[in-house]
Amino acid sequence: MPRIQDKYISPFTDFGFKKLFGTEPNKDLLIDFLNELLKKDTGKIIDLSFLPKEQLGRIEEDRRAIFDIYCENEQGEKFIVELQKAKQNYFKDRSIYYSTFPIQSQAKKGKWNFQLKSVYTIGILDFVFDEDKDDPEVYHHEVQLFDKTTKKVFYDKLNYIYLEMPKFNKTEEQLSNHYDKWLYILKNLEDLTKRPAKLQERVFKKLFKQAEIANYSDVEYAEYEESLKQYRDLKNCIDTSFDDGKAEGMVEGEIKGKIEGKHENQKENALSLHKLGFDSKIISQAIGLSMKDIKEIIKNSE
Repeated sequence: MPRIQDKYISPFTDFGFKKLFGTEPNKDLLIDFLNELLKKDTGKIIDLSFLPKEQLGRIEEDRRAIFDIYCENEQGEKFIVELQKAKQNYFKDRSIYYSTFPIQSQAKKGKWNFQLKSVYTIGILDFVFDEDKDDPEVYHHEVQLFDKTTKKVFYDKLNYIYLEMPKFNKTEEQLSNHYDKWLYILKNLEDLTKRPAKLQERVFKKLFKQAEIANYSDVEYAEYEESLKQYRDLKNCIDTSFDDGKAEGMVEGEIKGKIEGKHENQKENALSLHKLGFDSKIISQAIGLSMKDIKEIIKNSE
């Protein structure tokens, strides 16, 4: 349950992230954030249209993708905005795979010259990449295809931006620009008791109003409470399982034994989350296996 003194929601919950960035009335918040994050590449985004979050393969048997937020701007450029709450096997692979859906969706029937609009994948991470954990200063990663020989960008329409939020540790006094302020809010919103003096811009005034728990109905509060519980349980379970690359089976909160082999790791983690009461969709997103695989693992264990 939210702490008695909590005033604002956590943007790292499914409810909080959707409330602040994934609804039509708050679309201006997402536009402002993306403009600050990507302005040097895209120019100013004027408007965004939300697209279906679930993307299906070409045939029923193909794997699908479920995005947190999927939208496009007035120029037809596509944006995937994902909140990743805990470490996951092959997270980067999953991120690349997801980006193929907005690429393929641009295909046109008949004669077509293959010209594509830019695709941006933004990952707001509540964890640190293992390979970067000894580099605390770098928390903003921008990835494009580049030529190893010339050291120049080879293709600039496929972009991946990852924000390792645990590394962002600036205080309010150290906030020097609008981008810093956005990251500060993402990192600290849940723990704030009032809007900081340095965050007086109109867009932040609206964000804090939308994030204030006291403004929610009983139904909204119940939804947030459940979302917060899932976030904390999931993060605790997955972060423990992937700590230092050692996957450990967790049964009712108790860690028992070292599990060897990638498949066994995923299987044990899936069963552990199932026993904790998570549904197959959440387990699929956390573990990195398809819904079909998750259901098969659960069925075979019963």
